[in-house]
Amino acid sequence: MRLALIIVSIILYAFTVEAHDAHSGWSYDLYCCNGDGHTGDCQEIPSSSVSIVPGGYQLTLAPGDHRLITRNHIFKFPQSTTRRSQDSEYHLCLFPDENTPRCFYAPDMSF
Repeated sequence: MRLALIIVSIILYAFTVEAHDAHSGWSYDLYCCNGDGHTGDCQEIPSSSVSIVPGGYQLTLAPGDHRLITRNHIFKFPQSTTRRSQDSEYHLCLFPDENTPRCFYAPDMSF
């Protein structure tokens, strides 16, 4: 019986999924992030790479703007799919690769 409880506990722990945190301490949504703060696909991006355009945002990213970006990219996000950043920074989650934006977070002042 005790062994069964230990096995169940290990299985439950193994299936516990937690989002990794932004540098300022808040957690990205579970749907958005994979990995952790060092290897994950979500991270803060420079505000200079974000332009507010009619109906949403345009991100112009170069290598170094996000750990997964290896070449220049332009992504557009409608306001309706943009998530609220819990700090004053922009954040981008890319999954499964650098060509596929999964979630974009914008701060309150531009949300």
